[in-house]
Amino acid sequence: MAFIIAELGINHNSSVKIAKDLIKMAKGCGANAVKFQKRSIGAVYTNKFLDSPRESPWGKTQRDQKYGLELSRDDYDEINEFCDKLQIPWFASAWDFESLNFLDQYQLRYNKIASPMLTHLGFITEVAKRKKLTFISTGMSAKSHINEAVEIFKSAECPFVLMHCVSVYPCPDHLLNLRTISYLKMAYKCQVGYSGHEPGVVPSVIAVTLGATVIERHITLDRTMYGSDQAASLGPKGLQRLVEYIQQAELAFGEKDFTVWPEEEENAKKLRWFE
Repeated sequence: MAFIIAELGINHNSSVKIAKDLIKMAKGCGANAVKFQKRSIGAVYTNKFLDSPRESPWGKTQRDQKYGLELSRDDYDEINEFCDKLQIPWFASAWDFESLNFLDQYQLRYNKIASPMLTHLGFITEVAKRKKLTFISTGMSAKSHINEAVEIFKSAECPFVLMHCVSVYPCPDHLLNLRTISYLKMAYKCQVGYSGHEPGVVPSVIAVTLGATVIERHITLDRTMYGSDQAASLGPKGLQRLVEYIQQAELAFGEKDFTVWPEEEENAKKLRWFE
């Protein structure tokens, strides 16, 4: 079955309780892993940007909002222990070198290159050195960018999955361009997944029928909660539906060879009156 990543991202709104509820939801719905986003705010954003206005539950500036959304070391320790207890792996997309080093201490199974980081060649070179299976999102990237990233990972002999992605939140159906999945498989001779930001589940299921072996979707307890990713996320019913539909689609794939099933042979005896 396709490997399903339930992305918490920053939908936890810096609450460990919400994070745990989302992890329990992901586990209960049949997801294979949960994922966070890790940033060192001072490294990723300029002071000018951080001082600019933005209303949020944490204050009136971008600085208040960005720092307000980050989890602490103690929070990650608690999440790490919780995921171990539930037996579901967690990992995170690091957005800077400091965050990458921070995540190293947890000895996580996977790494993730977020779409904005794909063109930071120095950063993805560092990720590739870890030689962990890495999911590489391709949003906002041209073929030349993907070529460079693939070359880095192949040179480092680091396993990877290219994740077709369109960086629009939520993404309308006419921009999803799912045929790109088939192109990526053919062009790079590698595993390909799909990181979707559409509100529903059907395009993600279609992605599996096109050959995606990994599906990543943002999850939420409630789409009306604060946060820019909430509207493009799946709630409990949506995630459950996604897992069930993918299982049904994969079951229906069947065999490559033309097959006459025993059940059909029995019906043939009844229906072919002329034989």
